[in-house]
Amino acid sequence: MRFLLVMGSIVFNLTFSFGQNTSGITQKQDTSFTKTQALKSAIGKFPHVKLAQVNFNDLQINIEKDIIYSKNNNLALDIFSPKSSTKPQIGILLIHGGGWRSGDRSNHHEMAAILASRGYVVLTPAYRLSTHALYPAAVTDLKTSIKYMRANAKAFNIDPNKIAAVGFSAGGQLAALMGSTSNEKFFESETEYPAISAKINAVVDIDGILAFIHPESGEGDDTKNTSAATHWFGYLKTENPTLWQQASALNHVSAGDPPILFLNSSQSRMHAGREDMILKMNALGIHSEVYTFNGAPHSFCMLDKWFLPTVNRIDAFLDENLEK
Repeated sequence: MRFLLVMGSIVFNLTFSFGQNTSGITQKQDTSFTKTQALKSAIGKFPHVKLAQVNFNDLQINIEKDIIYSKNNNLALDIFSPKSSTKPQIGILLIHGGGWRSGDRSNHHEMAAILASRGYVVLTPAYRLSTHALYPAAVTDLKTSIKYMRANAKAFNIDPNKIAAVGFSAGGQLAALMGSTSNEKFFESETEYPAISAKINAVVDIDGILAFIHPESGEGDDTKNTSAATHWFGYLKTENPTLWQQASALNHVSAGDPPILFLNSSQSRMHAGREDMILKMNALGIHSEVYTFNGAPHSFCMLDKWFLPTVNRIDAFLDENLEK
């Protein structure tokens, strides 16, 4: 089956010579990535490191949980907001990681709480992982959550023109892709909030790749086990490379894209395509910033040593580019 998919100024010529592998759709939660697992991975090199902890009761914030934002797929989110504010605030969609297959929206509740205490309205959404639906379902879900934010901006005290996507790992990849495809209807639901914009006004990518097929990318190595990206796409990289290219934010950069902050660990494969994306953005006059936490493990934003420095960088970037 061969067809043309036109998105903005990009034409993807998709050739499917192999059947899509759906064996990874188990309909069961994958718990291979958790906060505890992130700590275990880091503690060998950093024996004194701990998970970031926050006393939610000490913060002047409101927390609302289990709010359904997608009736089509029964997906929920949690909202963290300041108790008192005099004007509409910057809205943040905070996207968890886990290789598009694992993870949970509660993984970044500590970060959401601190950001809310600083005046942001933060939503942490669930989205369909590859155990339940393949690409591009997760992208569609998260774009629906942005539309939900904008549709309910007045009720949530959010400025609809100041919405940021912040994501870690797979969540960072998704945040960057959402930012660079704001005007591409292909990724959006046709039935949920069809008249509402899914535009992103700023992006913070925390160790999420920008290109799946790239000299710097380690995704798609299936020599030992099926890689997380292969599970997500349902095709090996060699079977349908165009689909892997389509999901890469690097390939969608265009005029009008939002400013982006790259926050990275010392693992270069986690930001594959970053420098090429920055070159494209520079040519279009789109602002970008990079900060690397030298020596930090991949899950640095969840660990006490790097947690507040990460929050501080996010806060400063959003304040500068969206003006709190």
